Amino acid sequence: MDRPLDWNDVDDIAFALFEADTTRNPLTLRFTELAEMVLALPNFQGLRERCNEKILEAIQMAWLEEFEDA
Repeated sequence: MDRPLDWNDVDDIAFALFEADTTRNPLTLRFTELAEMVLALPNFQGLRERCNEKILEAIQMAWLEEFEDA
């Protein structure tokens, strides 16, 4: 994916995280770890202060769906 990602791109972020590590169960992550992983994505341009627990939970659940479908 070439376009920049922001916190609202929950499904795209989840897919990028899953592609980065297809063996990692997202439920094993603390939200602080998840936020750091999102911020480290090469095409992520969102601001840390725009992140909240609701967004992180949505990303985690979308990633879990990818993980369980694999």
